[in-house]
Amino acid sequence: MIKIKKGLDIKLEGHAAEQVVAGKLSDLYAICPEDYHGVVPKLVIKPGDRVLAGTPLMVDKNCPEIQFVSPVSGEVLAVNRGERRKILDIQIKADSEIEYADFGKKNISSMSTDEVKAAMLQMGLWGFVKQRPYDVIANPADSPRDIFVTGFDSAPLAPNMDFVVKGEEANFQLGLDALKKLTTGKVYLGVRSGSVLASMKGVEIVTVEGPHPASNVGVQIANISPVNKGETVWTVNGFDLILIGRSLAQGKADFARLMPVAGSEVAKAVYTKAIIGAQISSIAGDKVKKENISLRFISGNVLTGKKVSANGFLSPYAQQITIIPEGDDVHELFGWAMPGFAKFSVNHSFFTWLIDTLAPKKEYKIDARLQGGRRAIIMSNEYDRVLPMDILPEFLIKAVLAFDIDKMENLGIYEVAPEDFALCEFVDTSKLEIQHIIRTGLDQLRKEMN
Repeated sequence: MIKIKKGLDIKLEGHAAEQVVAGKLSDLYAICPEDYHGVVPKLVIKPGDRVLAGTPLMVDKNCPEIQFVSPVSGEVLAVNRGERRKILDIQIKADSEIEYADFGKKNISSMSTDEVKAAMLQMGLWGFVKQRPYDVIANPADSPRDIFVTGFDSAPLAPNMDFVVKGEEANFQLGLDALKKLTTGKVYLGVRSGSVLASMKGVEIVTVEGPHPASNVGVQIANISPVNKGETVWTVNGFDLILIGRSLAQGKADFARLMPVAGSEVAKAVYTKAIIGAQISSIAGDKVKKENISLRFISGNVLTGKKVSANGFLSPYAQQITIIPEGDDVHELFGWAMPGFAKFSVNHSFFTWLIDTLAPKKEYKIDARLQGGRRAIIMSNEYDRVLPMDILPEFLIKAVLAFDIDKMENLGIYEVAPEDFALCEFVDTSKLEIQHIIRTGLDQLRKEMN
C-alpha cells in the first residue's frame, strides 16, 4: 500500500452521474499525428481510399512496425496539412455501420512474446504502450524492466474506473495477461482501496491512497521502483488496457470507450460511449447548457487535456470530455482584492479556505482564465506541496531550462512526464508553462542520447 500526502484535489462542479446515455454516432472521424508525441508520420493511404476499422492509415517513419489504424470503416475524406506539409489530421467519413478487419481471436496463454507484440502492432494497439524515460510510445524492440498499469483516475471530474470496467473485467484481465508476456519483470497494477480490480490475477496489486496525482503512473513508479539511468519501464493506462484486451479477445480493432461528458457547463453530466477520433460535437453537442457564454471544450481533463473546438476530434488518450466556461467575457473590478467566497484557492488568498474547512465537499465553478500574469521567477516551495515524488522540482525545472544534462539526470528527469507537473503548473504563482518546459527537456534529452 502507498499513502500519498502531497497533492491537491480540485473540486469542480459537474461530476458525471453513473448513468450511461447513448450518443449519436459521428459522421466524421480523424486521426491527428500530433496526439502521438514523438511519432514521425508516414502515410500508407490516400484520399478516396476505402478503409475498414483496423486498416493502417500511417506508420512511424522511425519505427515502421508501429502503425496507427482507422477506428471506423468508411472513406478517407482528406489528409489535411499545415506548414512544410506537416500532416495535421487524416479524416474519415464513417459508414452508418462499422465494418471491422478480421485479425482472428487471440489465445494469449498459448502465444509467445513475439506473437503478442506482432498482434498488438498489427491491430494498432501499440500506441497505448508508453515508456519511461521520455514518456513516448515504447520501442517494441526493447525489453522493459517492469510494466506499470494505473487502474484509477484521480484527476478533476475523472471517470470512476469501477463503473467503466463493469462488464469488461475479463477484457481487463486479458490485457494484463498480454502485458505479462512482454516483460521478464513484474507487472504492477495500481488501484484504489476496495476496487474490483484488486481481484485481478497474476500481477502485483498496489493500493494507492491520497489526493491527485495519486493516479499518475509516474507517481506510482517513483513510490514502488524508481527508474534509474539505463533502465526502461513501460506504462499503460487502465482505460486503454480495456481496449487492448477487448480487441485481442474479439480479433478486431474496437476503439470504443465509455467516458463521461462532465463540467460545470454540461446540462446533465453522464457517461456515453464514444470511439476515439470522433467529432466532439457528436458526443457533447446536445449536452451543453443553453447559455450565451464562451465555452472551453477539453479532450481530457482540465489539467492535462487538449483544448479543442466543438468541431474538433476526440484524442486517443482522453478518458473524458470536459466543458467549462472560457472566462473571456468576465470582467472583475478589484477581483484580487475581494473576499472571493466563490473562488477556489490553494492557499489563504481567499476566504474559501475557511469554507472548505467547514464544508469539505463544496464544489467550484472555475473558468479557463489564467488569473494572473507570467513572471520570470520560480517561487520556492510551491511545487513541493503538490508533487509526491522524491525529486526537487524547482531545481529540475531550472536544469531543464539551462539544458544541463548532468543535473537533469541527477535530479530525476528519467522518472518524470509532463503530466506529473500539471498540479505544479496549476498552483504556480508565476504562471510558467511547466508541462511544456518538461516536455521540451525530455525531447532534447532523447535527441541528445540517441
